[in-house]
Amino acid sequence: MSLLAQVTLSMLDLVSTRSGHTQLDAMKESVALAQHVEQLGFERFWLAEHHNIEGINSSATSVLIGHISGHTQRIRVGSGGIMLPNHPPLVVAEQFGTLATLYPNRIDLGLGRAPGTDQATMRALHRRPQDAEHFPEQVQELQQLLGPNQHGQQLRAIPGADTHVPIWLLGSSLFSAQLAAKMGLPYAFASHFAPRMLVEAVQLYKDNFCPSSTLAKPYVIITVPVVVAESEQEAKRLATTGQQKILSLFRGQSLTLKPPLDSMDGHWLPHEQQGVEQFLAASAIGSPTQVSAKLNALLAQTDADEIMVVTDIYEPSARHQSLSLLAELAKNNPSGSRQR
Repeated sequence: MSLLAQVTLSMLDLVSTRSGHTQLDAMKESVALAQHVEQLGFERFWLAEHHNIEGINSSATSVLIGHISGHTQRIRVGSGGIMLPNHPPLVVAEQFGTLATLYPNRIDLGLGRAPGTDQATMRALHRRPQDAEHFPEQVQELQQLLGPNQHGQQLRAIPGADTHVPIWLLGSSLFSAQLAAKMGLPYAFASHFAPRMLVEAVQLYKDNFCPSSTLAKPYVIITVPVVVAESEQEAKRLATTGQQKILSLFRGQSLTLKPPLDSMDGHWLPHEQQGVEQFLAASAIGSPTQVSAKLNALLAQTDADEIMVVTDIYEPSARHQSLSLLAELAKNNPSGSRQR
């Protein structure tokens, strides 16, 4: 049996604006996307905190989590992630405690320590570069605020206390892998933009994992850019939308999604092409057979429990079809045999 048939599938979305469309369109399309992957049996739908980036509309992450939770029935909705040093832990605990009260057993709290923006916006958030150094203590404070009230405890999250919202640590380097292992928390690696350290980070996490009251054994999500189409040629055409997006990121331009191109030739310089390809090195792009082979290879390298898909395709219908084809590849998933 393929490894892909044994893992859980989930989705990461940035609520991207498409060229020629509005921010409201992007939010409506995100809701429809969550509904679609819920029907396909995906486990989670996560949104990522970013600020002051034209084309990405997930800045008010907890607000969107509530909106999407209210328009879905079963799928877990969460943050991939909340950049904790941007916020007081009490505020995060209150927001996610409220969400967990409204949508019991459906909310995830993924945490990162990067600012999710540029230096000027970081200052506007009243965040200092050194604030990331306090990330471990902030995670512990958040755990306490979401856990049971202790005798004599003066600071409480209301709602939030005793909701036990699941906390995940997210990372693109080795720091969060070590911290997640030490704290006995589940770990998600951002291989959709930082594939170089994927295998090392996952192995470090697993080798050093300490069982906790939260988790008895390691649990790993890897985020992977995936574009599936009936033919390799069509998949590569659709994937040029994501390639243009990363190229725009490198050039400091808007990240609004652009329509696909027949070829990227002439649209980037050789060093830009190399940079984009390195950025997207973990991508699985192609026909169902090709995507299955790539994902199975990634799973063999990492023994991940869950694949969280990132799919930048311009037309919503083509995006939905790509995800349907992916779900078909994993249709033998034995009711989430590795879920926890």
